[in-house]
Amino acid sequence: MSVHDRIESLKFKHAELENKISAEEIRPHPDDRIIHDLKRQKLKVKDEIKTLAPH
Repeated sequence: MSVHDRIESLKFKHAELENKISAEEIRPHPDDRIIHDLKRQKLKVKDEIKTLAPH
């Protein structure tokens, strides 16, 4: 897998995590632990994208 492909894959995963966060937040009784975990995963993905992406 090329670096470009890896970055695109990470961007897709980042968007999926954002969708999961949004879905959890609009539930009648959102679970803060789930939201916190998803946000932590999203930040990790974002950091990896920044590491791989050329500046």
